[in-house]
Amino acid sequence: MRESGVLMHITSLPGPYGIGTMGKQAFSFLDFLQEAGQHNWQILPLTPTGFGDSPYQSCSTYAGNHYLIDLPVLVEEGLLKYEEIDALDWGENRERVDFGLQYRNRLAVLRLAFSRFQQDACFHSFCRDNEGWLPDFALYMALKEKNGGIPWYEWDDGVKLRQPEAIAAAEEELKDQICFFCFVQFQFFKQWSALREYAHGKDVRIIGDVPIYVPYDSVDVWSNPKLFQLNEDMTPTSVAGCPPDAFSEDGQLWGNPLYRWEEMQAEDYRWWIDRLAAAGKLYDVVRLDHFRGFEAYWSVPFGDETARNGQWQKGPGLDFVNAVKKSLPHISIIAEDLGFLTQEVLDLRDESGFPGMKVLEFAFDSREPSAYLPHRYSENSVCYIGTHDNMTMRQWLETAPKDAVAYATEYMALNAQEGMVWGTIRTAMSSVSKLCIIQMQDLLNLGAEGRMNFPGTLSGDNWTWRVTDDYAEGNLPQRLYNVTKLYGRV
Repeated sequence: MRESGVLMHITSLPGPYGIGTMGKQAFSFLDFLQEAGQHNWQILPLTPTGFGDSPYQSCSTYAGNHYLIDLPVLVEEGLLKYEEIDALDWGENRERVDFGLQYRNRLAVLRLAFSRFQQDACFHSFCRDNEGWLPDFALYMALKEKNGGIPWYEWDDGVKLRQPEAIAAAEEELKDQICFFCFVQFQFFKQWSALREYAHGKDVRIIGDVPIYVPYDSVDVWSNPKLFQLNEDMTPTSVAGCPPDAFSEDGQLWGNPLYRWEEMQAEDYRWWIDRLAAAGKLYDVVRLDHFRGFEAYWSVPFGDETARNGQWQKGPGLDFVNAVKKSLPHISIIAEDLGFLTQEVLDLRDESGFPGMKVLEFAFDSREPSAYLPHRYSENSVCYIGTHDNMTMRQWLETAPKDAVAYATEYMALNAQEGMVWGTIRTAMSSVSKLCIIQMQDLLNLGAEGRMNFPGTLSGDNWTWRVTDDYAEGNLPQRLYNVTKLYGRV
């Protein structure tokens, strides 16, 4: 069945208190999607943001981002008062997230809600159902708070090395703080469950990301050090990145510790399968980030300042893919197969059966035939104009080389009457790809101001874009519905 959808992260929704949340604006967005004939909402990872405010650098692969908890819902539950929320500074710019203010204020107001919370059967059931990850996460957060926010590898050796006596003592000393962080997760997952249930009532699937790597300072590395390429003193031997290319002469140095794939294989990839099983409960479709890293990954010596000196190392390949498909036969996966692609990567994608990604913005760099030209797509693919890591289409049209823009204009029959960006949307919708995803910024014809992320950079603009309250006004829902219906995606 041909379908389409919209890419916009929850943080980008409008609303009060400085950031998009799982409150009424999220429910209204689902109403918009239904009205516009869309059956998919693609979001970024729901896990807590980390270094550079990135949702791809999270301290936990399981926990929910407490910034997304809707505070008015807690008012309705009697855990907060509006005057208490309004007394805090959430910022004046409703079109950008100020993550610094969120960092200072969100946990403080959630602690106030926790002080009024009465533990009940639902809370205890949630804690039992998530005992595979929640105790470690809550203890990690409590210890991090006790230690002034420093990373786990700088803690005292007892807790750093997870010595049983030290862990037991910390659990006793920090039991109130541990309970608080369990409460925060309880509230997150309760609100997410309500939102996802509403989405299903609107016949909308949620597509969510699973990043391939986790940060060094994460509960995942702290609690499973043998699964990562670490020395005996817990420092990494090599870290992740990607090689130099046309976009970056030094490559990208991500800095994440790399996996010991032989250890994971010896455990039948249990760590990964548990992770993907949890993602399958959170999302309807999982977009598996940096899929090429499962075929081969760029390994950079720890301590290098750039990714130049990295080397390709073989990943687990089809053995891993088959283990996932055997253990999780019902999970739907999209392979994020972008970047430096070899024939081996393409073969792994095809053998997996997972649909890959086709990005229109990549199609017109030259007159040489490109795999990103729609007439070369296969049906088992997902068509994008661009993703959160790319320019908006209007920005691309305004800044790309003139010959590339001329080629795109000719190929897609773009014209001012239809609108150059809308002509691109039409082209994406008309492709044979069984799924087409359009960024909200392109639907709104935004330029550089709408870009979500510039990979490999640290910027106050990354991840901060928010849509304005009036995004669904005018004829946008009907216009999107019309082009969706025209190409058989309703």
